[in-house]
Amino acid sequence: MLKINRYGLFFLIIIFSNITLAFGEEDLSFDLEPIIITKSKVHLLVPHTVESDKLENLPFSSPIEALSILPIDLQSRSLKTDIQTDFSLRGSTYQGVLVLIDGQRVNDPKLGHYNCDLPITREDIQRIEVIPGVGSSVFGPDAIGGAINIILKKPIEKQRVLESSFGSYQTKSGIFSITEKIDNLGMRFSLERQESNGFYYDTDFKRLATTFQSSLDIPDGEFNFGLGYMEKEFGAYDFYTPGLGYPSKEWIKAYTLNAGLNLERQGFIIKPNFSWRRHYDKFMLDKTFVRSTSLNHHRSDVYTPNIYFQKNTEGLGRIGLGLEYGQERVSSTVLGKHNRNHKSIFMDDSKDLTSKLSLGLSARIDDYNDFNQAYAGSLNLRYKVSDEYSLHSGISRSIRIPAFHELYYSDSTSVGDAGLSCEKSLNYESGLDYEKEKFSTGITFFLRQEEDIIDWIKRTSSQAKWQAENITEADVFGIEGLLRLELAENLILDSNYAYINKRINDQSYLYKYGPNYIRHLANTVFSFNSPFGVQTMGLTYKKKPIRDGWVLLGIHLSYNLNKNSKIFLKGTNILNVEYQEIEGIPQPGRWLEAGVRFEW
Repeated sequence: MLKINRYGLFFLIIIFSNITLAFGEEDLSFDLEPIIITKSKVHLLVPHTVESDKLENLPFSSPIEALSILPIDLQSRSLKTDIQTDFSLRGSTYQGVLVLIDGQRVNDPKLGHYNCDLPITREDIQRIEVIPGVGSSVFGPDAIGGAINIILKKPIEKQRVLESSFGSYQTKSGIFSITEKIDNLGMRFSLERQESNGFYYDTDFKRLATTFQSSLDIPDGEFNFGLGYMEKEFGAYDFYTPGLGYPSKEWIKAYTLNAGLNLERQGFIIKPNFSWRRHYDKFMLDKTFVRSTSLNHHRSDVYTPNIYFQKNTEGLGRIGLGLEYGQERVSSTVLGKHNRNHKSIFMDDSKDLTSKLSLGLSARIDDYNDFNQAYAGSLNLRYKVSDEYSLHSGISRSIRIPAFHELYYSDSTSVGDAGLSCEKSLNYESGLDYEKEKFSTGITFFLRQEEDIIDWIKRTSSQAKWQAENITEADVFGIEGLLRLELAENLILDSNYAYINKRINDQSYLYKYGPNYIRHLANTVFSFNSPFGVQTMGLTYKKKPIRDGWVLLGIHLSYNLNKNSKIFLKGTNILNVEYQEIEGIPQPGRWLEAGVRFEW
């Protein structure tokens, strides 16, 4: 059983005090804020969001990089974050973040390092949502710290996009996208390519992504179909062996297929869907063959059919029910061949208890053939104090199924454990939001109690191999704050801050990933919409435990040649700071890129 310590009791008191306050209120004249809907699943916690129009004007060259303006820790190993990056939310390990595209999970069952291998282009994205903690449990396993949901654009109007740029380290990038709309059928084809010689030895890369998205309007709804393909190869100097000096090489291919119906009649929604993801990885530990001739091949497949129903009712509010079946397969020269299946049933509900108080809840059961049944769920409350102020509280339970890598991996430095059990966590949070016409802010306090967390450990420094184990429990306490301020008619400031303190209860081991989390994370973006283009400047500060912090400055300057074209200059790490996201793996210094974009 998970224990509730004094911090958990504190959060529960806040939650129930909000309920008492709401039902004791006599003046119920205010309207509720809109409830956020993601994949038609309902929750009351507003996600952190980056919209497509902002993505284009940020000083970053990939959607994953743009996430760095939100309270999420991107742990990059490369010049470009979409080459190799781990995600961490609220102090989670890189395995504890669920990645979704249009609400469909794309996590790799073999290893969380592959979760950034997304076969999409910048032109496909409508917005990116980061759903931390309590709000993410409805989406299923792996959301220990939270979830990232990438919403793709619907091909609803004709458009052509052509973009080309050149930058430091012989970096070259290009994008071509064409969208057609013929009667009830919309289609988009996008192609994106990037390559670079790298900022030092064995950090070169090439990446190609191409997508096809279509949407057909039908009576009472629409049919959506999408395909994605991505391939990349990159020098991986010490990516997985920090400090040992291995000139490695990695080749990756990823495929996705997603097809689904969205049907609605008289307030009743039906959403059947099928998704498939295939991932190939070839890894060479030493491409010079001096110290090692190891060459590993891996292939993983994930098949997920599901169906979701939702109905607006007078007594129960907006209630949803979903059924899901999943099959995960891996074939590997190191892991062997394995597969596992799961059956899931989940429900969510949202109900306006009064004109000021709204309740949201979810429950989910996942039945894996290799594990016991796993339970997850959440309870959320939002209370509107006034037109500007609102309180929110929540509690949830999340689980994570061990990756195949943690179960079956074995080499000269690491060994897995086929007997691992699921990670479990209890999440609490409570906060206050304020929103006015040109000013909005909010603060959230959160606590996560983890049990049976999985890490690679050594009992002594002389132990030869890292061992994957369910080692202990941990408490993660933190604060998140956000601020949006319109300083002038065309000048906007967006800022957020996160503080995280992770306490692992058993300190007798050496942990490979336990200490690798953010203690302080602050982001600020200034956006100025000038008469000739959008100018952006971003500042990021990071501080990890027992390490010095660092500040990164980025800029995006643009000049509109006419209504269909512009030139731009992007720069990251303008101050040329030396830093390491992952200890032992240096990151690039100042990097500039200039280009031209045509859109018609």
